[in-house]
Amino acid sequence: MGTRPAEAGASRPALTVLSVGSAAVLVEPPDARDVVELYLRLRATAPGGVTDLVPAATTVLVAFEPRMRSRAAVVEWIRRVAAEEGPAGSDELPASARPSRETEIGATSRSAAAPAGGVIVELPVRYDGPDLVVVAELTGASVEEVIGAHLEQLWTAAFIGFAPGFAYLAGEDDRLTVPRRVTPRAAVPAGSVALAAGYCGVYPRESPGGWHVIGSTAAVLWDAQRADPALLAPGTRVRFVREG
Repeated sequence: MGTRPAEAGASRPALTVLSVGSAAVLVEPPDARDVVELYLRLRATAPGGVTDLVPAATTVLVAFEPRMRSRAAVVEWIRRVAAEEGPAGSDELPASARPSRETEIGATSRSAAAPAGGVIVELPVRYDGPDLVVVAELTGASVEEVIGAHLEQLWTAAFIGFAPGFAYLAGEDDRLTVPRRVTPRAAVPAGSVALAAGYCGVYPRESPGGWHVIGSTAAVLWDAQRADPALLAPGTRVRFVREG
C-alpha cells in the first residue's frame, strides 16, 4: 500500500509524517542528520501501543497497535517529541533509558542487556585494509592522516541494514567521505572495516561488498547465541582503537 499524508495541520509542518498501511507512520525530519536523535527520543518516551521503531538513513518508521493507540495520538506524540529542544544525549534521556557506567565498556563487546542510547563501544582495529591507500588518494590525505581521522571521530550507528548486525556508522565530519568502489568484491572477509558514501561499516560476516576496506577487527558484530545478537544497535556510539 502506498503512503499518504497523515493528520496534516493547517500549516506545512517542518516534520513530514506519512501513513504506511493501517498500523504505521513514516517520519522524516527536515534534516537527515536529526534521524538518530529523533529515534532516541522516540524510543525513550514511547507510549503503550507503539510496537516498533525502525530508523533508516533519512526516516524513522513507527509501528503501533491501532486497538491500543490511534494514529492521531501517535502522530501527536511524534510531533511533540520532535519539537523538544536540546540534544538526545544520555544525560537528557529518562533514567530508565540511560546506560550505567558498567555498560560504557571499552572491550570488543557490550553487555547484551545494555540500552544502546549513550553506550560507547570501543572496537580494536588493525589498519591493514587493501583500500587504505586508495582512500588516502580519494581524500587527498596521507595514509596516517586517514587513520588519524578514523580514530579521532566518535561514530554513531545511524541504522542497521545490508546484513544482520551491519551498522551504518555516521561520523562527526566528512573527512573520510568516499564513493563506493567502482567494482564490488565478490567476498569481503568478516570483520572488515570499510568506508563508503559517508558511512563506516564493519562486515559481520563474509559477504559481497563494494565499500573501501581500510582495516579489520576481531570483534564479533553478530552472534545468534547472544541474548542480543547485534553488537551495535541504532544510537550506539563507536570509538575505534588502533591495535598493532
